[in-house]
Amino acid sequence: MVGVVAAGGWIITRPTPGDYIPGLGPSRNDTAKTPPVVGAPPPRTDPEGLNVDNFFPAQRPVEAAGYRARRNGVRQGDNCAEVLQDRAQDPLKDTGCQAYLAVSFTGQDRPVISSVTMLRFPDQASAAKAADALRAKPGAVAFILADATTAPALPAGAAKQGGDPRVEAVGHYVTVTSSRTADGRPAGATAGGPGAPAAQNPTPAGSAPTEQMLDEATRALSYAAGSPFVWM
Repeated sequence: MVGVVAAGGWIITRPTPGDYIPGLGPSRNDTAKTPPVVGAPPPRTDPEGLNVDNFFPAQRPVEAAGYRARRNGVRQGDNCAEVLQDRAQDPLKDTGCQAYLAVSFTGQDRPVISSVTMLRFPDQASAAKAADALRAKPGAVAFILADATTAPALPAGAAKQGGDPRVEAVGHYVTVTSSRTADGRPAGATAGGPGAPAAQNPTPAGSAPTEQMLDEATRALSYAAGSPFVWM
């Protein structure tokens, strides 16, 4: 840790790999390594635009409930149907969804990837209605992989990836969070089995995530995603 003099006192910061000065921001080399972003950014005039860099800066790890994760690929836009696994079955129809932001995360100390989707609605009632509709259709929201592509739909009978996705209505926003093993498979699925995407970060031998580990990642990132909207 590093102590920095500020306003006649000391601020204690924790170093992050790649900082110019440990704990005080990413290096020039790291800031050049921007994760892939698919879709159009929100207008600069939109005060509530879902801008990924405002919520999850590319080189600053997310840390919540003791869990650390790094941002990977991003998908964004104003057509909320783009977040669905199957657009023919649209639980968001007539909910008034205005925009979405979908972000992939990789656990820094655990072999887990997570997908977080944030949806914006005109009011709290619309958000609550949409959250109920999404809870009634687990898996309706696509899982975003590290390269910003969407994972294939899970085959019938596949093991759940750390439980059903966590859906939360926060103000007039909804967050949908789920986690899988580091190669993108659901917990318990066989590598290379039906519906398994190509490995992004192979899971080290002997360190396969447990259901509890995946659930902890989902809970931590769900909290991190929803916290900016608590007072909105």
